[in-house]
Amino acid sequence: MRLNRRHLVAALAGLSAPAWAQFRVEISGVGATQVPIAIGEFRDDSKAGVAAIVRADLERSGQFKLVDPGSAPLTELSSPAFAEWRSKAADALAGGSVTRLADGRFDVRYRLWDVVSGKDLGGESQVVHVDDLRLAAHRVADVIYQKLTGERGVFATRLAYVTKAGRSYNLRVADADGEGGQVAVTSPEPIISPAWAPDGRSIAYVSFHTGKAVVYVQDLATGQRRTLADFRGTNSAPTFSPDGQKLALSLSRDGGTQLFVMNREGGGLQRLTKSLAIDTEPVFTPDGRSIYFVSDRGGGPQIYRMAAEGGNAERVSFNSPYNVSPNISPDGRTLAYVARLDGAFKVCVMDLANGGSVRVISETVDDESPSFAPNGKLLVYATRSQGKEVLMTSTLDGRVKAKLVVTSADVREPTWGPFGR
Repeated sequence: MRLNRRHLVAALAGLSAPAWAQFRVEISGVGATQVPIAIGEFRDDSKAGVAAIVRADLERSGQFKLVDPGSAPLTELSSPAFAEWRSKAADALAGGSVTRLADGRFDVRYRLWDVVSGKDLGGESQVVHVDDLRLAAHRVADVIYQKLTGERGVFATRLAYVTKAGRSYNLRVADADGEGGQVAVTSPEPIISPAWAPDGRSIAYVSFHTGKAVVYVQDLATGQRRTLADFRGTNSAPTFSPDGQKLALSLSRDGGTQLFVMNREGGGLQRLTKSLAIDTEPVFTPDGRSIYFVSDRGGGPQIYRMAAEGGNAERVSFNSPYNVSPNISPDGRTLAYVARLDGAFKVCVMDLANGGSVRVISETVDDESPSFAPNGKLLVYATRSQGKEVLMTSTLDGRVKAKLVVTSADVREPTWGPFGR
């Protein structure tokens, strides 16, 4: 169980599938530097919508400004009039096609051009089943993103999050834009704190379906799950070590809620903290040498750092009397967390590499559970908008946000998966 505002009361007290509507993306804000790009209408793409997915991916990243391509199809075989596209202020251009093959599969092709230099930047073909058309589109967006920014794209990665509709809780795994979600776990009791294994093949989470908080690990391919921690008291807040061989978690088996580490397959339990406070929400640094966690040892919940083997802890958060839900960027340079500021709960980012300066990136007031994309360029978090619990993605400067809106369920506890599927 994560010690965010929704769970803090439960921790202090010692707590012993519906129809799914697709997301739509609402993007707001303007990035400081954006590449103007036109994504033409792919030939025979009216049903698959590949070009539309590529556009939404690139716009959501905050790195691109979309230029109206017009309605004429632009394929991988086209010979663009670069002077015309330069007059439209496009620096880059992409087009393609979606062809249904005789065996029912689809051939998705694209090509990318540098309008400024007039160069062909290459393209590729993917032959996919109809169920993988969205994935093919995300992969196209990833290649375009990497060629034009030099950074690896994250559009073909996945999110895990929890939904609540009526009395039903679901742990879902979906594309990075929130679409294409599949139910991994369903329960009439709360599911919280999902955490990806570094290889992306399994997820740890906490379920209350037995009447108490128990930590499970589930294989996503087979659906097979096993109990990781079902000790006396509360078992909560699992997180994998960077090598995937261990998990840190919060247990109250010895009375107070403290941090422990254990082997991925169970066993080898070791206690990391020995305080009179509530210690929870551990997260490893990318090098595996340190753990950030939340503790109320100073009176209110704050974020601390200690060696992965335990020992003395150093407080790192000071901008609010209430700071929870730490998450570390893949390069270890940035800490994201939730702070209570003037009665509002907001996502903040701390620059760990340069003096610990803090930036508030959200404009909402009910934020939870920030999680970094695997390239470290975006965050996803849960918040409330127009009376609904939704997911939001944001650039690290907070300038470009995308709301992933669902109409049939509240959405919470997001966590961004690793590269690969």
